[in-house]
Amino acid sequence: MRAVLRIFSYLFHGLLTLFLLALAAMALSSGQILHLDMLPWHGQSLSYWLLFSALAGLISLILAILRTWRLLFVLWSLGVLVVIVRGFFLGPYEFAGRPEFYRALYLSAGALIAVFGAWFQLRLKTGP
Repeated sequence: MRAVLRIFSYLFHGLLTLFLLALAAMALSSGQILHLDMLPWHGQSLSYWLLFSALAGLISLILAILRTWRLLFVLWSLGVLVVIVRGFFLGPYEFAGRPEFYRALYLSAGALIAVFGAWFQLRLKTGP
């Protein structure tokens, strides 16, 4: 079960970082301003926050897979969970309807499961 959670965590954060990288790259290359009300940043700085956060997440993911600096991946996973929960449920964000609310719940549940997977990879024993 721990292996399944660990793999889920790698996949979840891998897809998330690639999505954020693509979103930031498109916004920066086109000059468009992103409007993501669930995040605390706005304007052009949002694109840079997404870009550098995604790069940090990708680096932490690669280091976790290589079994070096695994704590960084746990911290990244916790940070993602906090930003998702805070942005969707503890801030001024308003849902457009039930389907959007359910998507936020699924994303939050996935982030929570990914935190458990990141925790289990932290406890992996390294080979001799």
